[in-house]
Amino acid sequence: MAYVATRRIPSRVPKPLLRALSSVTAPPLNLTPKLAEPSTRSGSPAASSSSALDLTDSGRLFASARTGTLVAALATLSAMAIEPLVDAGTAVMRSRAIMESLLGRSVVIAAVRSTVYRHFCAGESVEEVDRAVRDLSRSGLRAILDYGMEDAEDAEACARNLAGFLRTVEMASSMPPTSATVCIKITALCPISLLERISDLLRWNKKDPSFELPWKAHSFPILTDSSPIYLTPSIPEPLTQAEELELRSVHENIATLCEQCAKYNIPLLVDAEYASVQPAIDYFTYSAALKYNRGDCAVVYGTMQAYLKDSKERLVNMVNAAEEQGFSIGLKLVRGAYLTRETQLASAFGVPSPIHGSIQETHKCYNECASFLLERVRQGSGAVVLATHNVESGRLAAAKAQELGIVKTDQKLQFAQLMGMADGLSLGLRNAGFQVSKYLPFGPVDQVIPYLLRRAEENRGFLSSAALDRQLLRKELKRRLKTAVLGRD
Repeated sequence: MAYVATRRIPSRVPKPLLRALSSVTAPPLNLTPKLAEPSTRSGSPAASSSSALDLTDSGRLFASARTGTLVAALATLSAMAIEPLVDAGTAVMRSRAIMESLLGRSVVIAAVRSTVYRHFCAGESVEEVDRAVRDLSRSGLRAILDYGMEDAEDAEACARNLAGFLRTVEMASSMPPTSATVCIKITALCPISLLERISDLLRWNKKDPSFELPWKAHSFPILTDSSPIYLTPSIPEPLTQAEELELRSVHENIATLCEQCAKYNIPLLVDAEYASVQPAIDYFTYSAALKYNRGDCAVVYGTMQAYLKDSKERLVNMVNAAEEQGFSIGLKLVRGAYLTRETQLASAFGVPSPIHGSIQETHKCYNECASFLLERVRQGSGAVVLATHNVESGRLAAAKAQELGIVKTDQKLQFAQLMGMADGLSLGLRNAGFQVSKYLPFGPVDQVIPYLLRRAEENRGFLSSAALDRQLLRKELKRRLKTAVLGRD
């Protein structure tokens, strides 16, 4: 994937779609699961035998939004459902010739700002992001703040990105309690070249445990025999003295960030990325978790991508290791965001893709991993963020949580969706009493373009299907038209 160099373009970004939903007062959704044997555990609400888990009975969730906002949201989601249009748009944003042209770049940035950026991002300024988070908080939703910095090339870029992340933590600390968490990418704090080197060494160490890594700190198990070990076909050279110094600096930067999060009691979610650097990302993440996740409090959360064939096995190994060592593990569960990249890389090596062969297998893996993690939450040995746009996964997880007797106000269980996507699911889960967050990327438009490109690729199936949000938006707009014409609701 080609990444665009950052250049700040000041602009006042219009209020995002969710801000218009801040005063939603729709009747609660029917989210009580129908269970054969309602749980009688302490803290578990009894399930009604006559009710069914239904996230689509959403009433007028968008009743308080302005008509212009609804029209713009429907137009954006409808356009994103046209795959040839999405393909053309992403090709333009990836075009070096266009993006290096002053005129071409200006046109693209302006078009992105007024369409997908406005819909999927919280803004460019601190003030815009602060308003978006506070509006979410008033509507019973939380925010996951993602300052859109990626792919540091040197120590100077790492230091600059660290400063941006620390400012994000400070921003979150000034907001209403528990209203915001912070999400980062390790690729913004460690040069890609070093992440690749560390990942190679970790993979070879998995192949040959006698291959010593003198710099390696204690961490949870991060690879299995089914992991893409093929990415390291030969013995890698040991880290140089300069690389070891750089490695120590990365540990220190991550520690600085974790200490700030621990100080303000703000969870730090570390995103997963692509396979060639993921072992190093997991190594940094879980080394930090061992230091900062004390007792039953999880400060550092890793991320598991359920579209990977080895994800369930790695998940179980990590959780079991954490339990054995008496640590609370925090995990964010997602489906995955690098499908094309992983498939092409495996093809170049002449091996099967590390990704499940069908979307049904990915759904199955996600739901099984979610169920496993919910059981750990019930036992008090873990905390989880279930990030999903899939309505069925939302139903199953909500039913499982209730079956296990997990109190809906338990801070160790959160659901999460991206800003501008699956708002019906977010509001439905909120109405059912669960803790729900929206993932808010922010920063200069051109800085966030890589994020938007991945979202277009990752959520192609979701956006091109008969999405719940489009149905709800059309329903609300039709109701308003009927009211305007006939003078009644």
